[in-house]
Amino acid sequence: MGLDMHLVRQRAKGGLRAAAHFVWPSRSLVSGQHHGGEGLIAPEDFARLTFLGASGCRQCALPLESDLGEASLCGKCAAKPPRWDAARAALAYDDVSRKLVLDLKHAGRRDGLSTFANWMTLAARELLDEADVIVPVPLHYRRLVHRGFNQSCWLAQALSQRSGVPSKVDALVRRKPTPSQGGLSARERWRNVRAAFEVRPAHLPLIEGKRVILVDDVFTTGATLSACSRALRRAGASHISLVVLARVVRPSDVTI
Repeated sequence: MGLDMHLVRQRAKGGLRAAAHFVWPSRSLVSGQHHGGEGLIAPEDFARLTFLGASGCRQCALPLESDLGEASLCGKCAAKPPRWDAARAALAYDDVSRKLVLDLKHAGRRDGLSTFANWMTLAARELLDEADVIVPVPLHYRRLVHRGFNQSCWLAQALSQRSGVPSKVDALVRRKPTPSQGGLSARERWRNVRAAFEVRPAHLPLIEGKRVILVDDVFTTGATLSACSRALRRAGASHISLVVLARVVRPSDVTI
């Protein structure tokens, strides 16, 4: 009898899902268009995304013409290593992924978080396997109150659930309310976030001597990530890895 009721409930749920899909068909995260599949991304949209994964420069996730494994470095990182130790990006930020990223960043669309965390985990599996804690790039409290959410916190929490690495969303704090980085030149971005971040004193034991995963939605010029990494390093982090949803690879896309 119990098994029969279980089957009835399962079939009922399946029927409700089918009815919901008929009334509210899936809308692709990439194009925003309704499609006939059951996933959040239409198959034809998925095929257009550029996944970066673990290839490219191991320190900034910039795509390279050839992959030399752990020895892969771009010219910039070889000449002047960044403040962090490693970086991985799930996607290239381009014309195809732009809506997906901006809907999360500005519209607060959360339904793709589980999918994004899967992509980020695939890109950074070996870094996550060795990590102690996941920390998101913070917003200043005024902007957080105004916007109502921090997409980097959402990504950090989803990545934590997917990987099993604990997250501490308030470990880093933004000390001053800096203007938005969108539309600023690379030099202005670096100047804008200089000395803007610090580790909360109460959370120093969580960072000192630890391998930290720093999470953000988009790697643009690296200015914000560098400022956060400096704060983490000053707090005693032994190793810092960046894991982002998307990485800007074209100068024309730095306006995000």
